[in-house]
Amino acid sequence: MSKDLPEPGELVVVTIKEVKNFGATAKLEEYPGHEGFIHIAEVATGWVKHIRDYLREGQKTVCKVLSIDTNRGNVELSLKRVNDHQKREKISEWKNEQKASKLLEIVAKQLKKSVEECEAEFADELRQRYGNLYAAFEDASASENWFPEINEKWKTVFVKIARENVVLPYVKIGGTIEAYSLAPNGIQMIKSTIDPGDEATVGIQYAGAPRYIVTVTDKDYKTAEDTLKRVVQRIMDNAKKNGVVAEFVRK
Repeated sequence: MSKDLPEPGELVVVTIKEVKNFGATAKLEEYPGHEGFIHIAEVATGWVKHIRDYLREGQKTVCKVLSIDTNRGNVELSLKRVNDHQKREKISEWKNEQKASKLLEIVAKQLKKSVEECEAEFADELRQRYGNLYAAFEDASASENWFPEINEKWKTVFVKIARENVVLPYVKIGGTIEAYSLAPNGIQMIKSTIDPGDEATVGIQYAGAPRYIVTVTDKDYKTAEDTLKRVVQRIMDNAKKNGVVAEFVRK
């Protein structure tokens, strides 16, 4: 669930509400009912002669939170301390969360529940697991067997809505590794074995003893297949070294 106010240092999406000679007020899109202020000194590096060369009413942009007066609710913002890359990333993240909110409304309607009930039942947990709700919808759309340990009705509806509405910019492949060890320190040896190394596109999820789900998310199937083959070989080599019995089953 969202906080009442942002924190200093946080990047926020804003809509410029009013532009004056000394600065501009802006609506905080992720914090309904709250506004911030961008002083002219925080609009751009160097001297700003005409603030309207940089800002206009109705414009959406990204600012950095400088400070907050919690008693008054005043939020001081900076435009010049956000680079173009940060701006693109934040706008994309915000748009995706807007989409996720709409998709959650559809899920709630099909489950005949309120959005608040869905938030409490599963959406908050998905945010904690994935970082944001849209990432959960993406994974549900991409995975052939999303969250195999979950059997609740909401999962079926969630996956259906995800696959109908989320267009993925990547492919996702994977499989299951079963690992056993009878050694006294078997659990530690298995954890040491199930190690993807430095592969940034690989995810490993514990699915209940003795199963681990391995997924590779990448731009195309060939790259993903190469990565999966490399990671599985690494795990099998680790298993042999650690005295762990391991088997990989492709999904």
